[in-house]
Amino acid sequence: MPVKRISQRNLARLSNELAASDPWLETVIDKYGPPPLWDREPGFTTLLQIILEQQVSLASAKACFDKLAAHLGRVTPENVLSLNDAEMKSVGFSRQKTSYARHLAEAIIAKHIELDNLHRLPDAEVKAELIKLKGVGEWTSDIYLLMALLRPDVMPKGDIALHTAYHKLTGEPRPTSEEFLTVAEKWAPFRSVAARLLWHYYLSEKKAGARTPLSA
Repeated sequence: MPVKRISQRNLARLSNELAASDPWLETVIDKYGPPPLWDREPGFTTLLQIILEQQVSLASAKACFDKLAAHLGRVTPENVLSLNDAEMKSVGFSRQKTSYARHLAEAIIAKHIELDNLHRLPDAEVKAELIKLKGVGEWTSDIYLLMALLRPDVMPKGDIALHTAYHKLTGEPRPTSEEFLTVAEKWAPFRSVAARLLWHYYLSEKKAGARTPLSA
């Protein structure tokens, strides 16, 4: 039976199966074990968080979202639209991200997009719907598919951490976005699992490096 969603129950098995045909991914599992699921609740708050994560560190995006949540109490489209420019800036939103957040909130309230119904659609149609939103491009829609809808065969386009992980793991030159998508075809139909393994490697290596004392 085809795998329709990645889950906590099948992720380790799928990781091991994928690694059995790829010695580099096998190295990740041998060194750090299977990756986390990194699942997120589908809906407005998750899509807003992913928008915040565009071109900034996850820590910076989380700090900004946490300030927004503390200010509002509850992050809803209506509550976001209640804030003026100064209030949005005070919680860390740039002018551009403020524009994206408001457009998303307005689109949901007007039912121009219904996030609750996206799980019924195939990947390409989900992406087509999401990309209609201001500020949502391929990377954002891919991350939503992979983490919120838990689709099994998504490789986020333009993810620098994935490119860096692949480069460090294999010793190959750092690929461009298009080159990496071509490389990732070998991991179909479980490119989402490969992405998790590479993120797992990237973050684990980073953490291990932080623990290693510098030479005198």
